[in-house]
Amino acid sequence: MQPLFRALTAVLAAGLLAGVATPGVLAADAGPPGGSSSAQESIDWKPCSQDATAECGTLRLPIDWARPSGGTFDLAVARRKATDPDRRVGVLLVNPGGPGDSGVDFAVRRAPSHFSGDIQERFDIVGFDPRGVGGSNPVKCSTKLLDQRPSAYPRNQAQFDELAEYNRALRQDCRRHTGPLFDHADTLSVVRDMDALRAALGEKKLNYFGHSYGTLIGEQYAEEYGDRIRSMALTANIDHSLGTREFLVSSAAAAEDSFHQFVRWCDRTSSCALHGRDVTAVWDGLLARADRGEVPDPESPDRALTANDITLFAFKAFYGPDWDELATYVAGLDAQKPSERSGSAEPRQVDPQTKAEPFHAVFCQDWRIRPKDHREYAKLTQAELRAAPHMRGTPRVHAAVAGCIGWPDEVNNPQHRLRITEAPKILMLHSRHDPANHFAWAANVHRQTRATTVLLPYEGAGHSVYGRSDCTRDAVDDYLTELRLPRAGSSCVPAGTD
Repeated sequence: MQPLFRALTAVLAAGLLAGVATPGVLAADAGPPGGSSSAQESIDWKPCSQDATAECGTLRLPIDWARPSGGTFDLAVARRKATDPDRRVGVLLVNPGGPGDSGVDFAVRRAPSHFSGDIQERFDIVGFDPRGVGGSNPVKCSTKLLDQRPSAYPRNQAQFDELAEYNRALRQDCRRHTGPLFDHADTLSVVRDMDALRAALGEKKLNYFGHSYGTLIGEQYAEEYGDRIRSMALTANIDHSLGTREFLVSSAAAAEDSFHQFVRWCDRTSSCALHGRDVTAVWDGLLARADRGEVPDPESPDRALTANDITLFAFKAFYGPDWDELATYVAGLDAQKPSERSGSAEPRQVDPQTKAEPFHAVFCQDWRIRPKDHREYAKLTQAELRAAPHMRGTPRVHAAVAGCIGWPDEVNNPQHRLRITEAPKILMLHSRHDPANHFAWAANVHRQTRATTVLLPYEGAGHSVYGRSDCTRDAVDDYLTELRLPRAGSSCVPAGTD
């Protein structure tokens, strides 16, 4: 868990290219579902610059799959070959989420510690940077304009109009710096890229592991190309059928639930820095002081923390969950006096002219979420705050929705109920107390796809699921390697209690 993150983009998206992109080759049109999807040549693999034990390459693909003879981009790819070739099952494509996290970085840097030895022995682990991310024609925007982002909490129609105008200006700026791919950064296009990658790897059927936003890639791949799947494991699932209000309110409820899990942990854990105190009262009082500008930022003492800064820190800590770190952080802030200022502000670094910023390019093309005026937006915000009075809503999704205000109404990949007809059984895992993706999302996806999905709840907290316990890890490993699914209705108890 990283210390206090300074910008929302650290929560919304993450990922830097770990390898070096090498010249790619053009892949043929993935075509419509049920059609052929063969690449013209294989990927030219070379050792990755960051870690020569992994291989990196690129695959040239159409920017617009509706016009495959038009412009192209290079999809960045990384691979770790199966360490026991005699027991190799096939290729395991992976995506760690975001939108905006780097699959190349995951495969090169994180996969060896993330996956069990059995998975590494039996699969070529292949990560790719989705279009617009990392080394795959990244979405870039002017740093100066990004630094001018207005509040995501407009107080009136005039401020709402200012936010909408800013979003329109930022969208045009990002389009200019990114090029034609900006208009085709949606997940459905990523799904078609992934099928072209499957073909370029020489695989008739793929295995896939997707986490968080990576589950949406998996879900939609199963819709489009279900007969090309051998196995698919999805953790921290996205429900792409939600409307705006459901999306905001359920996200807020998930964050609030995680706050209460933290409070309960602190009440029963003597090592908690707030143990023996009324944690909720301390928290609410701290946010009230932040509203008055009375909480210095320990990392930049000339600056006062906002309540949103503090809830963002907590939200990130809930991902672990890193409750001990959060308790220490809150206790330290609470102990400060309003006048305290220690040290000096760090010198401002010279920012590059542009910065990678893929989140909204993807999100606003995947979700038809466009509050039309301040009245509508204020009602949504009020509903969100009612669902999460202590967390003051949901730090992640509120900013995501705010960033789409003013965008065109047309959406490349709008929400819809999931329709999977040809896929084999898909394994879904989800934490009962996920801070970001409400458990109801997984339950609803499972209801929509009951004939093709098996849902295994993890009864504990946190956003990641696979390595949470022997139960969760073994369930995924047994399924991916042997296609052995957990018994219907079973679940995994919280880590440390089994």
